[in-house]
Amino acid sequence: MTELRKTQRELAKHGDLATSSTTVDKWMRHWLDDIAPLSIRPKTLAGYKTVVDGYIVPLLGKKRLEKLTAADVRHLHTVMQSTPKDAALRGKTDLPPDTVMLSSTYTLLAHNALSAALKVALREGKITANPCDLVDRPRKRVTAQKALDVDQAIRLLQHLATRKDGPLWATYLLTGARRGEILGLEADRVGDELDLSWQLQRITDISKAPADWEHRELGGTLYLTRPKSSAGWRVVPLVEPLRSILRLQIGDQQQGLVFTRNGRPWDPDRATKEWANVLAEAGLPDDVVLHGSRHTVVDLLYEAGVPEAIIQEIVGHSSRAVTRGYRSRGNSKQLKAAMNKMSGLLEQ
Repeated sequence: MTELRKTQRELAKHGDLATSSTTVDKWMRHWLDDIAPLSIRPKTLAGYKTVVDGYIVPLLGKKRLEKLTAADVRHLHTVMQSTPKDAALRGKTDLPPDTVMLSSTYTLLAHNALSAALKVALREGKITANPCDLVDRPRKRVTAQKALDVDQAIRLLQHLATRKDGPLWATYLLTGARRGEILGLEADRVGDELDLSWQLQRITDISKAPADWEHRELGGTLYLTRPKSSAGWRVVPLVEPLRSILRLQIGDQQQGLVFTRNGRPWDPDRATKEWANVLAEAGLPDDVVLHGSRHTVVDLLYEAGVPEAIIQEIVGHSSRAVTRGYRSRGNSKQLKAAMNKMSGLLEQ
C-alpha cells in the first residue's frame, strides 16, 4: 500500500512515472545538447562537456538513471581525485612521489555538471531524488599562489617602461583585474575610471547560447562577454601612474580595444605565456602566473592599510558576505583613496 501511494503521488506530481529505460549516458547527452545550452554560458558548457566525456560517462554512463546513488557520486570524486594530471601516468601503479593529481576544482566541475543534469531529471520526474544532494561537494584545495612583493613589483614596472607592450602588463599590475578584463578593455571605457563590465574570452562553440547572454564577436573564436557574476560588473578608479600610462597608450583613439597584438585582439593563452617571458626578461621568477598579479595587488592593498571590504570590491571578489553587503557604486571616493595608497607604495 505504501508503494502504491508513493506511485500515485509521483503520477500526480509529474503526470508520468519515472522511466527505467534511460541511462546516465543518454541523459547526460540529452542534457548537454538540448537543455543546458538554454541557460548555461558556452564557456561553462564546454567545461561540462569535457568532464562528461572524460569521467562521468566512462564511470557512470551505463547505470540506469534512477539507480544512481550517493555512493556512485562519491566514487566519481574518488577516481578523479586519484587520477594523475599527466595523462602519461594514468593507469600506472608505481607513480612518482611528486605526482600531481587532477585538481579539486576539476572534480568540483564534474560534480556540478552531474548535479545540474540530475536536477533537471528530478524536475521532469525521471528520478525521485538527486544523489548529488546527498554528497558533500568537493572542496577546493587551498594553494598558495605566488605573487610579486613590493620590490619586485617596482622592478617589473621599471622594466615595462622599456617594452612596447609595457602598458598592458602595467595595467594588470596596477589594477588586479582579470586576464580577460584587460585584454577586452576598450578605449571608450577608460576615463577617470576603468569600466570593467566586459571581458575577452575564447569560445569555440557559440552555436547554442542562452538567449539572455550578452556577447560581441571580435573575430574567429574571440568574443567580448559580460562577467558571469554581478561582482564582476565594477568600476575601478584610475589613478597615477596608470592614468598617464593609459592616456599615452590610447592617444586619440575613441573606440576599439586598448591592447592588441599586431593589430589583432590578444589570444588569452598567448598573453599568459608572454607574461612569463616578461618576468624572465626582468630577472623575476617566471612561475608567478598572470593571475598572480591579482594576488600582488591584494597584498599591496593590505600593506597600504586598505580595509578588506574595499579590497574585495576593487578586485571583484563576491565570496564573502561582508563584501556583498558593503559593495556599492557610491564608494568611489574610498576606492580612489585605496588605489592611491597602493600606487604610493610603488613610487620611486
